[in-house]
Amino acid sequence: MAKRFSIAAARERCLRKQFLWAGLKSTTTDLGDGTIIHCWVPKNPTESKPNLLLIHGYGANSLWQFNNIVRPVARHFNLYVPDLNFFGWSWTTRPERTESFQAQCFARLMDGQGVRRMHVVGLSYGGFVGYSLAAQYKEKVDRLVLCCSGVTVEETDVEAGLLHVKSVDEFVNILLPQTAARAKDLIRYTFYKPIKGIPTFIFKDLVKVILPKT
Repeated sequence: MAKRFSIAAARERCLRKQFLWAGLKSTTTDLGDGTIIHCWVPKNPTESKPNLLLIHGYGANSLWQFNNIVRPVARHFNLYVPDLNFFGWSWTTRPERTESFQAQCFARLMDGQGVRRMHVVGLSYGGFVGYSLAAQYKEKVDRLVLCCSGVTVEETDVEAGLLHVKSVDEFVNILLPQTAARAKDLIRYTFYKPIKGIPTFIFKDLVKVILPKT
């Protein structure tokens, strides 16, 4: 039986080329505790450039969230773009799922790359991880930029109806969709003007190919 063509997989192959054209290469780092972190790193780091760690959010891996900016940003920074655990090619057998653990993994990743100081940009959930990284490793982080990250949001805010969801569980089910219907909800919530009329089979493909299974 012939293998079914995947639009998401084909698009991801194109995104990988964009990262390669930006002067980055794909690497994996074994942290030695059952954790493997995938990261795009500069092929030829320049000592005169500052180091910049880009941390993506929920929804998809780093390829999908930073593809439009890696080339211009890489002209000015030594760019490091990892995948969070369970996104892309990063994973762990450890039970931890907190932003604190993700931050610890990235600190060890950067140590392995020989990076002692860096700027950090976190997008959405990546902002939570970046905030935790800066709090735990003040000596490593020069500047921190949080993009669309509600780091002050608490569970009581959800219960009080300040968000469009009724519970934290519903929030998680939308951010980590396991069905096409939930993937549609994610698009509806995250885009100001979401594209309409996208066929359901595309959402099914996205869930199967790029969304994490935790």
